[in-house]
Amino acid sequence: MDKKQFKEAVTKRAYIEAGSEMHLYMHEMSQRALTYTAKINGTYHEPEELRRLFFELIGQESDETFGLFPPFSTDYGLNISIGKRVFLNSGCCFQDQGGIEIGDDCLIGQQVVIATLNHDLDPERRGNMFPAPVKIGNKVWIGAHATILPGVTIGDGAVVGAGAVVTKDVPENAVVAGVPAKIIKRIKE
Repeated sequence: MDKKQFKEAVTKRAYIEAGSEMHLYMHEMSQRALTYTAKINGTYHEPEELRRLFFELIGQESDETFGLFPPFSTDYGLNISIGKRVFLNSGCCFQDQGGIEIGDDCLIGQQVVIATLNHDLDPERRGNMFPAPVKIGNKVWIGAHATILPGVTIGDGAVVGAGAVVTKDVPENAVVAGVPAKIIKRIKE
């Protein structure tokens, strides 16, 4: 399995069986991600060097408008897409095998978790997984300690309150909060 085959499979939300070629590929690639995140998190880097390391990790051309406060954690890296003028605060943890897209002008708060895999509920198959992408629109603000679960889309201009657990799609210009997250107000209609 290679990166292209893996991306095609998770885009189709292929069922990942524990011990399968796909699962073993994920473990192999996690070592690559751990190497990069160790470099990112292991010592101080000037902003330019930090951007270079981050964009090498995700396999995207570097963008001088991007900002990151380490530490940062991911277990794949190559299925993250970052727009312009995005800021990731410290302690973010992205499980990106299923795909994470972050639009332009987004602010991601401290210790935000974005997950793109669910395990099978059947105890006999618990090691198997279902990938589902997370898509974050433009001008989204995600508050500290929020968790975004697999398959969620967050619309342009939305705000996710601190500590929220987002289990369903968030409409444009909505403010959501709570566990599970619910709409508490609209920014503009």
